[in-house]
Amino acid sequence: MSQIVKCGLIQAIHACDTSETLEVIRDANVEKHLKLIDQAGTEGVQILCMQEIFTGPYFCAEQNPRWYEAVERIPDGPTTRLMQERAKKHRMVIVVPLYEEEAPGIYYNTAAVIDADGTYLGKYRKNHIPQVAPGFWEKYYFKPGNLGYPVFQTKYAKVGVYICYDRHFPEGARELGLNGAEIVFNPSATVAGLSEYLWKLEQPAHAVANAYFVGAINRVGREMPWNIGEFYGQSYFCDPRGRMLAEAKRDRDELVIADVDLDVIREVRNVWQFYRDRRPETYGGLCKL
Repeated sequence: MSQIVKCGLIQAIHACDTSETLEVIRDANVEKHLKLIDQAGTEGVQILCMQEIFTGPYFCAEQNPRWYEAVERIPDGPTTRLMQERAKKHRMVIVVPLYEEEAPGIYYNTAAVIDADGTYLGKYRKNHIPQVAPGFWEKYYFKPGNLGYPVFQTKYAKVGVYICYDRHFPEGARELGLNGAEIVFNPSATVAGLSEYLWKLEQPAHAVANAYFVGAINRVGREMPWNIGEFYGQSYFCDPRGRMLAEAKRDRDELVIADVDLDVIREVRNVWQFYRDRRPETYGGLCKL
């Protein structure tokens, strides 16, 4: 009997003017996403993920200490608590990407993972931090992650998270597979002209190389006043054979839903024995500084 899990992704246009107060910005984006979360619950979604730092704009387009005040604690901050309530209401696992404060001046790009009964399971902190033109000045805002590549046993599946720029590094994608991930979510914020030619190459390649499902999420629209480019949406799910299961449009808010058959993982791994045939004793050079 197939193990079918209904999974969802939310991509959305930033909800208000970036000149508003940080409180207004957070409330507007959370309110927008709550409507889509409730829609997902109505449609029976069992595991759901939002885009990178979904509570605001992609503020890394500038280097401004104003945005340090957008941080919140995980799990004790308001958004994680609110999502715990929604997860319990809909019996839905929710992956919640946020700007996290560990201590004053120590901030991470993080995703909290909440189980279907509202239990906080843990968090992943983005490991690879870019400093890339035309406006991805993330080293100004985030420390590199220090929690490794955890996989979370949820009610419905084993879930891993890999955030945006992480997806360019196959090493962590492999470690998520070694740690037992069945579905890896990659919440992102990336623009046309920079990464679009990679968008449907790298993550299906990770899915194939590691024989798991990938849910890739991207923002939508142009964010002013920075206008570093068009966030081109096209969020999607792909399976362990690299096949697209569902895909969003590039220019609108959207809830993407796919039925994920976990039995396909075993089918693929019994054909392509990458985990059997890998040679970690020969990979020492990968760890040289």
